[in-house]
Amino acid sequence: MERKIVEKVTGFRTKDGAGVSLVRVLGTETVKTFDPILMLDSFDSINPDDYTAGFPLHPHRGIETISLIVKGNMVHKDSLGNQDAISDREVQWMTAGSGILHEEMLPASERMLGVQLWLNMPAKDKMARPAYQSIKRDEIEAIPIAGGTLRLVSGSYQGHTGFKGHYLPLDYYDIVLESNQKFTIDTKMDQSVMVFLLTGNAKIAGELVKEKTAVKLSQGTSLTIESQDCEIEILFMSSEPLGESVAWGGPIVMNTQEELNTAFRELRDGTFLKDSMDYNK
Repeated sequence: MERKIVEKVTGFRTKDGAGVSLVRVLGTETVKTFDPILMLDSFDSINPDDYTAGFPLHPHRGIETISLIVKGNMVHKDSLGNQDAISDREVQWMTAGSGILHEEMLPASERMLGVQLWLNMPAKDKMARPAYQSIKRDEIEAIPIAGGTLRLVSGSYQGHTGFKGHYLPLDYYDIVLESNQKFTIDTKMDQSVMVFLLTGNAKIAGELVKEKTAVKLSQGTSLTIESQDCEIEILFMSSEPLGESVAWGGPIVMNTQEELNTAFRELRDGTFLKDSMDYNK
């Protein structure tokens, strides 16, 4: 049973952090449709002035942030004491859980190209211990496919396994297809599946989709992607829908307004962090 398009969302230019110009694709208006993916931002610039201001110290609770840098650099520092940097085709996976403070800086490069998504955490796990994990280039398997390459960021693909998160399962593929190629992915019927066109236009389930567009698919057991007259890079994400209530306030995502109020009260009174080190070390 071939999956069909349920919704298409094309991103728009905006600014976040200390003035980073980015393409915002998914947000508060798309929570129900794209469950459990909450937010998706795309970076794509050859002008360092668009992004080097970065994302100074800020809090998160109740989510996992997953950043894939296709080209460029990202430097991470957090209240657990982690300091790390990733570059071309590497990933940062941060579990905010009960609460974390972090910063993400974006040093100048020839091109800044990548995606950050927010993966929701189940209600029972929202106050789990925070954690940070980077996935380096040599830890991401590049699997040859017809007409291109599939890089297994996380989850599994046809007997191959990649990084696995502790809370929601996430099959996350970074797929590059040469021009005029067709590729079909087998999918589990009840999984929540979406794709994002990072570069180039493509036919998804028979419909033409423009670059920087996220597509939510219906239930089904397969999905067909067709590149057009140029190479494309497309991100595939499959997970389990939560179907839970979402209370979202800035960098905090909980299930009720009361839980949000508690989080912001704790930020004000200094009790937000449950597990941390001296950030300034």
